Amino acid sequence: MVLRIAIIGRPNVGKSTLFNRLVGRKVAIVHDKPGVTRDRREADAKLQDLKFKVIDTAGYEYSNIDNLEKRMWEQTKRAINESDVCLFLYDARDGLQPYDEHFANLLREAHKPVILLANKCEGRLQEDSVYEAYKLGLGDPIPFSAEHGLGIADLYSAILPYAEKKKEQEEKISTPLPEEFEKLNAEDNLEEDASYKKRPISLAIVGRPNVGKSTLVNALLNDDRMLTGPEAGVTRDAITTEWTYKGRKINLVDTAGLRRRAKVEDSLEKMSAASTKHAAFMAQVVILVLDADAVLDKQDLTIARQVLDEGRALVIAVNKWDIANRKESLQRLNDKLQTSLTQAEGIPTVTISALKHENLDKLMRAVLKVYDRWNLRIPTAPLNQWFADMIDKYPPPLGKNKRRIKLRYITQAKTRPPAFYIFSSNPEGLPDAYLRYLTNQLRESFDLRGIPIRMTVRKTKNPYADKD
Repeated sequence: MVLRIAIIGRPNVGKSTLFNRLVGRKVAIVHDKPGVTRDRREADAKLQDLKFKVIDTAGYEYSNIDNLEKRMWEQTKRAINESDVCLFLYDARDGLQPYDEHFANLLREAHKPVILLANKCEGRLQEDSVYEAYKLGLGDPIPFSAEHGLGIADLYSAILPYAEKKKEQEEKISTPLPEEFEKLNAEDNLEEDASYKKRPISLAIVGRPNVGKSTLVNALLNDDRMLTGPEAGVTRDAITTEWTYKGRKINLVDTAGLRRRAKVEDSLEKMSAASTKHAAFMAQVVILVLDADAVLDKQDLTIARQVLDEGRALVIAVNKWDIANRKESLQRLNDKLQTSLTQAEGIPTVTISALKHENLDKLMRAVLKVYDRWNLRIPTAPLNQWFADMIDKYPPPLGKNKRRIKLRYITQAKTRPPAFYIFSSNPEGLPDAYLRYLTNQLRESFDLRGIPIRMTVRKTKNPYADKD
């Protein structure tokens, strides 16, 4: 049981700035343009010795029709309902606005504890706005500056009672096991602990705008967690959600759509693209979502190559398969894979319909399988036996000195992705084609299809070089 705190307020009052300060790093995009945050975002936060979950939300924009603003507000209401306490921010520079008073009424109706923060209070000019906030009826406002960290001590004092109450509730619920029971189940507990300590898989969903990335995330979670809609570019920021699939812990990351760099002019879209690339390059497995009627166009190939160059494991999901021209799409996809993504032959490809929840289990099986390959370590003995067989089958060519290049042995340097060192006394002149031959044979022999492989030739040290 972790204390959950939602940050609430109208657009552009500094919610994401406060979120980043509590999390301790720049996670959420911050921009002068109002309404940057659309999806609710959760992260672990810390304030001195207090640890809690903090939830960033979209600013309130009233709408009585089914549009993006209404769906954003639905996400904010869920954050309020799922929280233990709300931090209500208003802009002390602008003073109270009608939306602030409307928001205060909504929070009272939710019957949630509220901590009122008069944000952007860097000087005395905002004192009148602080006193004005008493008419909201939400208690004493705390003069605060999310950008400069002013008022953090007062915020700590305000949160502390709720953290202590949460701790008391947790102690009442959790009852210690009898000592005899613990002894009888010691071995089982050790196994459970070992399983529990396994790191979660970081899984990023990437692709062009409007291919169904957020719809796929919602389908996997079986929850309307992400904003979706017919509008292109609904998602602006990379949003991480903790999830468990058949006992495997997964950090599922939804990202903004990536367009061709030449078409990106707006500074906010550039920040969204940077956030997406960072999420993809920091993930362990990346699902590239394609539109079935436009598979692997130039931008898709660019994304795929960048993911592989960063050493991530890649799975391709061909979405909207329920309404696609299947024969034509498959032919186009296979042609593109064979000619344009040769650096990771055998990339898993799954046809899905995120909207109808079709083939999602097949997609996740592909993710888990490629993740296991990405982490595979090959024992030295079978690796070198394979190496000797490959050299016998196809010996290295002649080097620069017209003598045949001698490859002595191979070792796996690391995993994630698998990287190998080949040692040779005279590696100069070994052609790239021979390394590609070894890489392809290694991929085939040890089932490393679909993941990037690093293979480097190193020169063995001459033991007599330093002797007279």
